[in-house]
Amino acid sequence: MQSLTEKLYKNSVADITKKFGYKNVMAVPKVKMVSINVGIKASESDNKTLAYLLAQISNISGQKAVLTKSRKAISTFKLRKDLPIGCRVTLRGKKMYYFLDRLINIALPRIRDFRGLSSNGFNQSNHYSFGLKEHNVFLEVDLDNIPKIFGLNITVATDAKTKEEALYLLKKINFPIK
Repeated sequence: MQSLTEKLYKNSVADITKKFGYKNVMAVPKVKMVSINVGIKASESDNKTLAYLLAQISNISGQKAVLTKSRKAISTFKLRKDLPIGCRVTLRGKKMYYFLDRLINIALPRIRDFRGLSSNGFNQSNHYSFGLKEHNVFLEVDLDNIPKIFGLNITVATDAKTKEEALYLLKKINFPIK
C-alpha cells in the first residue's frame, strides 16, 4: 500500500519534468532519506533518560534508534570520550514515506501557532533541515508519562541539483514551506 506522500510524488513527476525540462524521468529529483537526530546534555545522560530517548525516537520513526557517543573529551563542557550524548535514525524507502506522512499531515499542524516552515533551511547539498522544539507533537508519544521534553532535528535529503528544484519537490509533496 502506498502512502499519501508517495502517491503525491508519483503524480507530480510529470509536472516536475515539464517545469524543469527534463528529458528522462530518471532525472527527476527524489527524496532520498530522512534523518532524525536528538542531542542531550552530557550531564543529563543517565540510563533512564537515554532509555526514554531511544524508546521515543524508535516509536516516532518506526525504526530502532542508534545511540550516538562523543568522539573526544572536552573538559569545559564536562564531556568525556564515549559518553552517550544523543541518538539518531535514518529512514529510507517505505518507512521514510510513512514518517513524512505523519510529519506533514499530523505532527506539524499540531504545533502551536504554526504558520509553515522557513524556506531558508536548505544547505549546499540541497537537503532541507529544520528543528522541532518538542517531541510531543507526534501521536506516538504517551503524554501522561513524559519525564523530559526534548527537541528533534530533521533533515530531508533530496538528490535535486538546485535549491529551486528541491523546494519545488518538497512543495509538491505538501511540505508546509512558506
